[in-house]
Amino acid sequence: MKMLKYAWQSGPKQRNRWLWHLSNQIWKRSYSSKIRNIGILAHIDAGKTTTTERMLFYAGKTRALGEVHRGNTVTDYLTQERERGITICSSAVTFPWNDHRINLLDTPGHIDFTMEVEQSLYAVDGVVVVLDGTAGVEAQTVTVWSQADKHKLPRLIFVNKMDRPDADFEKCVSDLKDKLETQPVCLQYPVKNEDGVLAINDVITLERLSWQQKDLGRSYRNVKLEPSDDLRVLQEKRNELIDQLSGLDDELADVVISTESFDNVDNALIERALRRATTQQKVVPVLLGSAYKNVGIQRLMDAVNAYLPAPEERNQIYDCFGTEVAGKVFKIVHDKQRGPLTLVRILRGEIKRGMRLISARGQAEVVSKLYEPLADEYREVGAVQSGDVVICAGLKSTVTGDLLTSSQSALKNAQKRYKQSLGDTASKAEEDDELDESAELFAIDPQIPDAVYFCSIEPPNVSSQTAMEQALKQLQREDPSLRVSYDSVTGQTVLGGMGELHMDIIKSRILSEYKIDVDLGPLQIAYKETIEAPALTTLSVEKEIAGSKQSVSVTLEVVKNQAELFSLDKSPENLPNLNTLRPRILQVLRKGSISALERGPRVGGQVVETQIRLHNATIGRGTADSFVMATAAQCVQKLLSTSGTRLLEPIMALQIVAPSERISGIIADLSRRRAHINDVLPKGERNKIILVNAPLAELSGYSSALRTISSGTASMTMQPCGFSSMNSVDESLAERRAQGLE
Repeated sequence: MKMLKYAWQSGPKQRNRWLWHLSNQIWKRSYSSKIRNIGILAHIDAGKTTTTERMLFYAGKTRALGEVHRGNTVTDYLTQERERGITICSSAVTFPWNDHRINLLDTPGHIDFTMEVEQSLYAVDGVVVVLDGTAGVEAQTVTVWSQADKHKLPRLIFVNKMDRPDADFEKCVSDLKDKLETQPVCLQYPVKNEDGVLAINDVITLERLSWQQKDLGRSYRNVKLEPSDDLRVLQEKRNELIDQLSGLDDELADVVISTESFDNVDNALIERALRRATTQQKVVPVLLGSAYKNVGIQRLMDAVNAYLPAPEERNQIYDCFGTEVAGKVFKIVHDKQRGPLTLVRILRGEIKRGMRLISARGQAEVVSKLYEPLADEYREVGAVQSGDVVICAGLKSTVTGDLLTSSQSALKNAQKRYKQSLGDTASKAEEDDELDESAELFAIDPQIPDAVYFCSIEPPNVSSQTAMEQALKQLQREDPSLRVSYDSVTGQTVLGGMGELHMDIIKSRILSEYKIDVDLGPLQIAYKETIEAPALTTLSVEKEIAGSKQSVSVTLEVVKNQAELFSLDKSPENLPNLNTLRPRILQVLRKGSISALERGPRVGGQVVETQIRLHNATIGRGTADSFVMATAAQCVQKLLSTSGTRLLEPIMALQIVAPSERISGIIADLSRRRAHINDVLPKGERNKIILVNAPLAELSGYSSALRTISSGTASMTMQPCGFSSMNSVDESLAERRAQGLE
């Protein structure tokens, strides 16, 4: 009001400027209220992509229905997706529906691509979880549900494939209560005629909805139910819905109490109460249909508009940016013509073509072009408002998870305002939640899950090495869960990822997109070696090289020691001779001796827990340093062969989280892998954590084996935790593997 009074008293020019600013803000808020940013989540093969294709078709974005089995869907545009019939990369599409704009992210359902789902959830305000009506809540459904819980996202449930004879709607609802511990509210119930054709009874309107297949489900009839047993049952369901919602919504409760009847509650009031309860995550509306048979999709889109929140209803944490730009990078893709394309969810402000942006890491970028997303098709736009999703071209150093804003000062001011707002939190618990959100808000690096599957990658020839490294670099920018490292011991380029399918897709993409036929191989185990017993020897070498006599005699000893690698034997009989050696010669002897520890005699592993002691050395005049170094290395190699070495194998520390009923099967499998169970601890009401150490050699493909044993319900993390000695049988097996005989 002070601003209004000041503007009004400042003359016509200031008054007009303020009125223009006010009308602009009102328009932006009105525009934002008509946007729905949603993700579509499910277990693999539940029908996410088919549902998305129907939405695009009925919204008028596509002219023909795409089918997964035909490989012609809009959102599954990668060659690997169309060949395998699964979603691998999340893709964004935008379409209008009933005066609203829906930005939808179609996500993968396979556990190997969980990171794609995690990235997408940063960009959405609500999600649609698709269930297979014949299977109910499955393993990956639980995973994506917990991810949505983490992001505090309101949800709708769409029970798909309800046309099939073995579909069980009641079981799906029961699974939602038991396995996901949520409060579902059924807005529809299935009904089939004598021919098995699916129709839907709407609980709120008391209508029967039936779809016309002649026009591919574009139109449907809604008919009021005549007095019958079906109507009576549906009225009871409506009363149960009102009763359930009145316990959660004050406005609806007041109407029910004042009218003393459920029959007088109008539909609009129920829908408003349902919207409030859904956005506050108190209930989860359940709808049904069959995407493949073109049933129920339009009502699902109506429910998205009606019950899921607009951008302005969420992300109040970003209010600290005021009118400045704030955008979250949630995905990067590489286009052959346009280069790297960055998908950004605009949280505050407006992004325009040619605008300069700053990432939270301090990198300055210029937006060369803006595109509206439609999977791998792009429509150029000039500017995009707050609440929308946009594709930015020209951002070269931005990575997934970056927060983009208009300037470094805008970021610092936002952080300052946010810290001031923390002082007003009502309780310690709320303050902790705010701090967690702050860490997520201003985080520089995205939270990337640990790799659970490793393999080596080799180019077809030396000339392709640089191209392969560049391809891996681009794929890493697209997919942060892909880890690339170089093992200097084995000389291998090592890939780490979320599973065997993940690695197989990476190989396939390098071939199809970068034309490099790489080979994926098993990870070469980097064994180490240690001496069995101390040994002492003298090596004397004389040789004439290019007319110059080279002469070295050196006495060395190897002993068990974890401290220094090289030392001098300072016994009275050796010390006088060692004192005559120049520091440069001692350095050459040290370097040659230690270099011999890099490759042991058994499998070529590094020799550890071993110290080399110099007892005596006689160097002839004019002997080259390289000759001295080589003699010292040969002497150490002779000692290692004489004393004999034992193999040490790398050990991995695993944390396995699984339901209690799966623990015995997992432990039985681990015992066959020479694992040592450290502890089994409870985690929540249903799960347990197994803490275990196991040899890396026994964990090849273990992530896939664990999914099989646990029916996809277990998860694991793995990290190195040192080396351990082996028995003679396992040593022999390791030697045969190293020689390529196993």
